[in-house]
Amino acid sequence: MTATTAPGVKFFSGALLAVMLGACAPTLHLPGEAINQPMLAGNGVHTADGQMLPLKTWAPEKGAPKAVIIALHGFNDYSNFFAAPGAFLAKHAIQSYAYDQRGFGAAPGPGLWPGTAALTDDLETMIRLIRGRHPQTPLYLLGDSMGGAVILVAGGGGSIADIDGVILAAPAVWGRITMPWYQRLGLWIGVRLIPALKLTGEGLGIKPSDNREMLLALGRDPLVIKATRIDAMHGLVNLMDTALEEAAGFKTPALILYGERDEIIPKTPTRMMLARMPEITRKIRRVALYKDGYHMLLRDLKAEVAWRDIVGWIADPEKPLASGADTDAELRLAGNTKEQ
Repeated sequence: MTATTAPGVKFFSGALLAVMLGACAPTLHLPGEAINQPMLAGNGVHTADGQMLPLKTWAPEKGAPKAVIIALHGFNDYSNFFAAPGAFLAKHAIQSYAYDQRGFGAAPGPGLWPGTAALTDDLETMIRLIRGRHPQTPLYLLGDSMGGAVILVAGGGGSIADIDGVILAAPAVWGRITMPWYQRLGLWIGVRLIPALKLTGEGLGIKPSDNREMLLALGRDPLVIKATRIDAMHGLVNLMDTALEEAAGFKTPALILYGERDEIIPKTPTRMMLARMPEITRKIRRVALYKDGYHMLLRDLKAEVAWRDIVGWIADPEKPLASGADTDAELRLAGNTKEQ
């Protein structure tokens, strides 16, 4: 080491020490102690710790449903994400439920990360409650982006009890293992120094969907989070890390939907998720790759194509999808070597 470099080294060491000593703790909105029995009541789910998670339902106009779906929204979104798909599925005798997960929409602690365990515990509660309401009806989970990650973590130990299958729409599995080093470093520093700082993502040039009217409506919706705390991003990345790891133990029949134009979740972690799933799951899953699909597949301009595939897969998981999006989908996804 030369004398000219020593001051720089001292400065770096001092800066690192300042980061460690002056670190701020992330703010989490964790569940409280259990005080009652969870229950469905009106338009909400009453949790064991006394909180209420808003719940929306889309039911067939006539007759009992042939199948039931519990739908989980993505990061910064809420239950209204399923308004159009839910209405469509109801016309095909499929009843859907979607709830605001903790930290989002009108649920407790909006904007604050509730912890992965809270999200999976609430899902397990919902499964028990909805299964109790529909004891003889096939029951499915649908996870959009972050919602898909929650499902993967919940089912990482094997098959999910009382569930007949899952639909994962652009599951959020972009863990640290596939992130550029500068993003990992930025998150590491940010969550320690400025965890409450909010970022909007403006100027990144990312196109989440081709449905401009839908995106504008989200911008006007007060329940959609527009600026995200760094500690909430940190929590999301932790969830995605775990989801990618837990894919190795996931053994529930699955329909996995992904758009070739997805600019949010890159192809590399998606391929890694598929590769990590056990052999038994590869035999009971169907992967659909949509040429014109963006990250928000279920709300894109051509979203009805995916909706119809969901209906078809629920009716007969062995039958090829009507759209043809499952034709050589895994080979096509693996063959795209230009990484996002």
